[in-house]
Amino acid sequence: MTSLVFYFQVHQPYRLRRYSFFDIGAHENYFDDAENARIVRRVAEKCYLPMNALLLEQVERHQGRFRCAFSVSGTAITQMESYAPEALESFRRLARTGCVEFLGETSHHSLAFLGDGDEFDAQVQDQAARVERVFGLKPTTFRNTELVVSNDVARHAERLGFSAILGEGADHLLGWRSPHRVYRPEGCERLKILLRSYKLSDDIAFRFSNRGWSEWPLTSERFAEWVDGLPAEDSIVGLFMDYETFGEHQWRETGIFDFMAHLPGALLRQGRVRFQTPREVVQAQDAIARLDIPYPVSWADAERDLTAWLGNQMQRAAHDALYGILPQVRQAAQAGRPELLERWRRLSTSDHVYYMCTKWFADGDVHKYFSPYASPHDAFITFMNVLDDLARRAAAAIQSSAPAAPCAEPSASAPSVTPSGAKSAPAAAAGPATSQAAAARRSAP
Repeated sequence: MTSLVFYFQVHQPYRLRRYSFFDIGAHENYFDDAENARIVRRVAEKCYLPMNALLLEQVERHQGRFRCAFSVSGTAITQMESYAPEALESFRRLARTGCVEFLGETSHHSLAFLGDGDEFDAQVQDQAARVERVFGLKPTTFRNTELVVSNDVARHAERLGFSAILGEGADHLLGWRSPHRVYRPEGCERLKILLRSYKLSDDIAFRFSNRGWSEWPLTSERFAEWVDGLPAEDSIVGLFMDYETFGEHQWRETGIFDFMAHLPGALLRQGRVRFQTPREVVQAQDAIARLDIPYPVSWADAERDLTAWLGNQMQRAAHDALYGILPQVRQAAQAGRPELLERWRRLSTSDHVYYMCTKWFADGDVHKYFSPYASPHDAFITFMNVLDDLARRAAAAIQSSAPAAPCAEPSASAPSVTPSGAKSAPAAAAGPATSQAAAARRSAP
């Protein structure tokens, strides 16, 4: 039989408020709490609650034969805890069925693997603990942010104890090979990779409501026939997509909920497929071959690479500046300001550099749809201003915690004097971290 894996990504970033140059040093309220609460509650009402109820009904109707997997980012979990606890409870109900797997990832949906290995480890371990605490399940499958995978990422996930990783079944990665097989990434000994069937996944996630599509309107029966018509040797079909596809990107009026309500039954009636979670697939199937992934592959845009986040000078400058101040932020956290590290981690969410993308045509339209900014440049300026302020506060925390150097009865009113006789300037509150962030802001167009 062919294993069909439904995997849904649930994520909400902490969006920034408008933060101008004149806000630097004036306040540290970086995040737009009101807007974040509004969006999380809206998505919970339109997507999470109705879709979770639908999936729970499918599990019960088919007596556990319908199974699926989720990855819920740490930022989504904490915002649901604050703004939509009923939505989080609906995910817990799914977890309690025993038919739903919850995956591991970076806690803040970050590109930490590309920026700092220790931070990557910390976020992955933090997220694993959060998943176990919230859902009662220890994750054994890893899904990196935006499905970014390479040989190095896979080997690192294996060292962290994961037995499976998800990836994109990109044509330029596979060549003549099929995405419907289980592989082992080059350099791994235990870990297996399950790939996304991008054509079938995108038929649901992107093309479903497109009236110009030759297959519109898509029915569950026709989709089941497509799966049934795959080559007999295809052992797995990975249907991986954003969970917000349902009700948010594809509105209820498109018929997407009715389609999903009938799809499991239509697939099961064909007699060829069985629904499995990623964990169940790697336990049941051996890897047929090794898969070499020498450079990062993602599920984003036509290129399936990193250009959605690091494709222009602004994005690279922001990414470099962010990870450039991390050592100072860690030091500040140890000096008594742990909240600065949490703020830094919220800034590490990949959405912030995604908003700076300047691509055109169809991919650019997708980026604009998700962005709260008028332009990529606005996203860059806001981000760099916040980063500048964070760097200053980290430097101030480090400076205030440093033991005072012994001195010989300085005058309370007179300025200190250097050995050459020149008056010294007051110590800057920012230091090299702020200079780095400011320089990166100036270097971008």
